[in-house]
Amino acid sequence: MPRIKLGNTEIYYETVGEGEPLLFIHGIGSDNRDWENQTGKFSDRYQVVAPDLRGFGQSDKPSGPVSIPVLAEDIAALVTALDMGPTHVVGLSLGGFVASQLAVDHGELVRSLVIVNSVPELPTDTFADRMRTRRDLLMRRWIARLFGMPRLGRIVCKKLFPHPEQSHMRSAFLERWAESDTQVYLDTLAAVARWSVRERLSSIQCPTLVISGQNDFFPMKLKNEYITRIRNAELVVIPGSGHLTPIDRPDEFNSALRIFLDAGR
Repeated sequence: MPRIKLGNTEIYYETVGEGEPLLFIHGIGSDNRDWENQTGKFSDRYQVVAPDLRGFGQSDKPSGPVSIPVLAEDIAALVTALDMGPTHVVGLSLGGFVASQLAVDHGELVRSLVIVNSVPELPTDTFADRMRTRRDLLMRRWIARLFGMPRLGRIVCKKLFPHPEQSHMRSAFLERWAESDTQVYLDTLAAVARWSVRERLSSIQCPTLVISGQNDFFPMKLKNEYITRIRNAELVVIPGSGHLTPIDRPDEFNSALRIFLDAGR
C-alpha cells in the first residue's frame, strides 16, 4: 500500500477510484479505517484518498509532540505531492480540527470542506464548559497512562456505541484503539486542548458542510460557529447518531455527503 515521505515522516495512505479528489481524515486513536463505509461508495466518481495521520495507523510516529497545525501541514504536503489540489476534504472529530486548520492555512488546496462531529475549539465559553472539558481530558490522560489504550478504549467505546446492536462496531473500533500508541494519543490530546481556529473561520471561502450526529457529545452551539462565521456553510443533523456518524449511520451520512458534493459539481 502507498507510503510517501513528507519531510522526515512517512505517511501511509490508501487510494481508490478516479475523478475529482476526495480526502478523508480520521479521528483520534484511530486510522483510515474510520472511512471503510465511504471509500468504496464514493470511488465511482471520485479519487478517494484516506491517509493515516502521523503517529496513527501505519504512518510514522512523530519524534516529539505534535500540534494540529503540524498535522494539517502533513495533509497539505500530501495533497501537493499527489497533485490532487484543490480537493474536497472531509474530517471526523480530530480530522475535523485538521481539516479546519488546513482550510484556514491552505485555502487554495481545499475545494470544499466537510466537518463531521467536530468544533473549532474545545468548549471553554463558561466555567461549566471549562470544568467539563478539563475533567474529560484528565480522565482520558489518567486512564491511558495507568492502564493503557485498551482499557481507555473499552470505556470510550461503550459511550460511542451504547446500543446492543452496535456490538460489532464496538469491537472493530476497540481493536483500532488497542493498536494506538499511548504517548502519541496523549500528545495529540494535549494538542487538541490548546488548539483553536474559531477567530479564523471567516477566512474560509469554500462551500462547507457541517454534519452532526443528533447525540454527539460536542455542543451544537460550537458547531453553529461554523455556520455563522463561514459565509457558505450549512448544517445537517443525522437523527439517532452519536459521535461516529460515518460508522453508526453510514447510509444517512453517505447520502448527506453525496448531496453536498453533487451540488458543487
